Amino acid sequence: MPRAEMLSKLAIEGRRYDLARLREVAEELDLPIADTLAVAGLSVPARLLPPPRDHRALREFAYRVTHCDHAQLASLEAYVARLAPADVAQEDGVPTASAEAGFANILAGLIRNRGFGVMELPFTGLSRSTINGMLSGRRHTLQQLKAISGPLGWKFEYLAAVAGEPLEAFNDCSVLCRHVGKVYVAAIPLTTEHLIDACAEADRVSGRRYTGAWQPWAGPRCPDEARQAPGENRRST
Repeated sequence: MPRAEMLSKLAIEGRRYDLARLREVAEELDLPIADTLAVAGLSVPARLLPPPRDHRALREFAYRVTHCDHAQLASLEAYVARLAPADVAQEDGVPTASAEAGFANILAGLIRNRGFGVMELPFTGLSRSTINGMLSGRRHTLQQLKAISGPLGWKFEYLAAVAGEPLEAFNDCSVLCRHVGKVYVAAIPLTTEHLIDACAEADRVSGRRYTGAWQPWAGPRCPDEARQAPGENRRST
């Protein structure tokens, strides 16, 4: 079964899956188990969520990661993974259904799984009001899905499948690719102290000079884009 179709089916039928099947899907798609639970409309156990963290440290970390190129992102992801505490035993038992269903609830769960709120997300190419609109259930576009998929560490076509949106050409305003999001996924278990350490490492590998103020920055084109089908989307100019 194609992976996008697997996710679409998970969003529709996932509440009937047991934990073993959810883990299989997570491994097949290289996603955190917490994400498959969110897509399936099931509650995420607290042990799979980030610990309480200082919001300013989280914002700083999210921002500084965006200054790394792809080689630096890979190095930073490995560094962050080494900071993470050793994994504990897998969750057992029967997952319980969350209170709400629908893509807005899934998207909120994916963002929450990384410890972010709208205020902690890095600049995605979307305004905060647009993101809040997506989270409140307003209609979403492929352009918006592409922009938010990167910080989540998701492939765009996967998120589009979960949202029930067929792929077609669109005006691409995204600024962050999934390789940035993979660093955020690796950072899920980190404490505030770990995030401060990771901020320093991000600055070291990127060579960024911190000025104390937000600075716009555009990284190199993602290698994934060179492999996408012609006409899948077109970048805005």
